[in-house]
Amino acid sequence: MMKKIERQNLPKVPEGYKVTEAGVIPNDWEEISLNSIVSVLEAGVSVNSVDEIDAYSHGKHILKTSCVFNGHFDGCEKKSILPNDVKRAKCSPVKEAIIVSRMNTPNLVGEIGYVAKDDRDIFLPDRLWQMKIKKDIDVNPKWLAALLSFSPFSKKIKDTATGTSGSMKNISKTAFLSLKLPWPTLKEQNVIAKALSDTDELISAIELLIAKKQAIKTSTMQQLLTGRTRLPQFAKYSDGTVKGFKISEQGQIPEDWNYVAIGEFTDCTAGGTPLTSKQSYWGGTNPWMSSGELHLRQIYDVAERITDEGLANSSTKYIPINSVLIGLAGQGKTRGTVAIARISLCTNQSIAAIFPSNKHSTEYLYYNLYSRYDELRSLSTGDGGRGGLNLNIIRALLIPFPNIQEQTAIAHVLSDMDAELVTLEHKLSKVRDIKQGMMQQLLTGRIRLPLAHQP
Repeated sequence: MMKKIERQNLPKVPEGYKVTEAGVIPNDWEEISLNSIVSVLEAGVSVNSVDEIDAYSHGKHILKTSCVFNGHFDGCEKKSILPNDVKRAKCSPVKEAIIVSRMNTPNLVGEIGYVAKDDRDIFLPDRLWQMKIKKDIDVNPKWLAALLSFSPFSKKIKDTATGTSGSMKNISKTAFLSLKLPWPTLKEQNVIAKALSDTDELISAIELLIAKKQAIKTSTMQQLLTGRTRLPQFAKYSDGTVKGFKISEQGQIPEDWNYVAIGEFTDCTAGGTPLTSKQSYWGGTNPWMSSGELHLRQIYDVAERITDEGLANSSTKYIPINSVLIGLAGQGKTRGTVAIARISLCTNQSIAAIFPSNKHSTEYLYYNLYSRYDELRSLSTGDGGRGGLNLNIIRALLIPFPNIQEQTAIAHVLSDMDAELVTLEHKLSKVRDIKQGMMQQLLTGRIRLPLAHQP
């Protein structure tokens, strides 16, 4: 009776499909183990190296484990081998092989990458395998790399990893080669690989466009925020004379600009954190922002809320809408990160809020500080990268200061560029989602593509 109930609870297998260890697959697909198709699974060796790519004239490099991710192989992820170790290096990537991360962190172990071409000047470390397929096996290596990086199978690979360390896991050859896979005909592999490759090309094209637009934005910021390039409506005086430059202690600046300290045109404050042990301080209606949310850049909402009691019994306070926010502390990327508060909210003590004023454009100040991220981090107090910014440092920061009309115009140009980048990022995210959906349907055989014109 129990077995009958269990069978009734099993998901129904669609007509034309069968249940295998590799999952539910079409009846005309086979199930194979990796061991039956792999001829070579070879690791490289560890050699001494330096990060600088052009460190030595011999031009020989060792791959980083980061060279493989999500089915792709990046031969630029490499380090220069020390001259004395070049002869020890072995196992160069070869065309149509698949690189496997056999030893890595729990999240990255088992990552896969398809090799598009030979490269005799780079070598695998001992933490990477190169997998070659038997010559008598009909297989499209791109399809196989896509399959092995597809989440149900990549999870199976990761799940075989062992190791007592929480930071590093290993995959054994035996466990890896025992993996069961669905196996369509070569014709169908080719069709699937082509569809996924076309989507990858679209993703790469959008990524390249984003990189170009970001580079243009960076260059434009460098020019407009320093006055090296003026917007046409601000480049001349009313009589048509071209505006020149003057030399200040901070360097060359337009003659109608000045360097002004933030504390001279507005003020700033830092927040605080109500006692986390007091439940009555949390879960209210007052938005409270942590420094980890600065990466959102434009703050329209935050995750936490505090009560009126929590607000009254801590040093946090409401800051006005359109305050520029800056991370004060932290070893990671947060220190020096800037954002704009688009709502009135409270913050923790690791965020400074620079108040809006009628003397400056919030967006102009934001872009100025955004472009000075590395400088802000270098100004931090303390040593060993553990220091922080403080309100006095922020008040003393000098800003190249045109009139507010020019500030607003500059900020408008940069905001338009940001809006274009956001649109492209959304498009990229959608195409990536489409590819994931395609993998889910095509690699499992739920959707079959026409094969008539395939060799």
